[in-house]
Amino acid sequence: MRSLAGLVAIVAAASVHLYLLSTHLPPGPKQPDTEGEDGIEIITMHQFFSPSRLKFPSDLDELRELAEMLKFYNREHHGYVLLLFCSAYLYKQSFAIPGSSFLNMLAGAIFGPWEGLVLACLLTTSGSTFCFLLSSIFGKQYVAHLFPDKVSLLQRKVEENRSSLFFFLLFLRFFPMTPNWFLNITCPVLNIPMPIFFFSVFIGLIPYNFICVRTGSILSEISSLDDIFSWTTLAQLLAIALMALVPGALIKHYSKAHLKVDGMDRNGTSQAGIEQDRKRR
Repeated sequence: MRSLAGLVAIVAAASVHLYLLSTHLPPGPKQPDTEGEDGIEIITMHQFFSPSRLKFPSDLDELRELAEMLKFYNREHHGYVLLLFCSAYLYKQSFAIPGSSFLNMLAGAIFGPWEGLVLACLLTTSGSTFCFLLSSIFGKQYVAHLFPDKVSLLQRKVEENRSSLFFFLLFLRFFPMTPNWFLNITCPVLNIPMPIFFFSVFIGLIPYNFICVRTGSILSEISSLDDIFSWTTLAQLLAIALMALVPGALIKHYSKAHLKVDGMDRNGTSQAGIEQDRKRR
């Protein structure tokens, strides 16, 4: 009970921090008055960038709207936007909240493809490590109790691949048979060493982060259908496809010869586990 209270306190403190960041905005830049001196009111960023519109995006329309606001605000307050983005990203990753793909695309739209990629990789790894630590300190017994079949299956596969543990974790990141957030909270239960966990996240999610960040960067530059079929956009889409296929193919080739992943499906369960669930029902 004490561990649960500690976790609630940390979540509450992080939530208050994120709320204060999103509501106490520094003075924003003014939108240019394109009509000259005709008495038209100049719209300030505080009017355009209202705190009520600051929320985690759940679809592409919300993503584009939020990206436009943050890009405009980023002109004079890069440090603030960076702090806000990092805080929001770490909040999601640390507390195992799904939806990092939209934040990766947001990073590409706001900060560009390369700064966005570096940010996404660092924040993914840091947030996943925080999640690992929180699970290790507060939640190991709850994870094993709530997901007994999935934890049991992963434990068995970890033991079977103990000699190639790093590459097994890379395989699970490249081919998510179980969600990344679930791996983050389960690895402490499986006694995965933190250095192996840390570098498997950092390296294993580079292709995924690259795809999302590049997609966000392209979406922010597209204003019409003609832009989609330009040579530049097509070349970038081809690069994204290659980045997704080549590392995955190499890991899959290695896994066939060295890893034991039979019996796992894309949800991290086994056929035996499914049959057990049916019998319980």
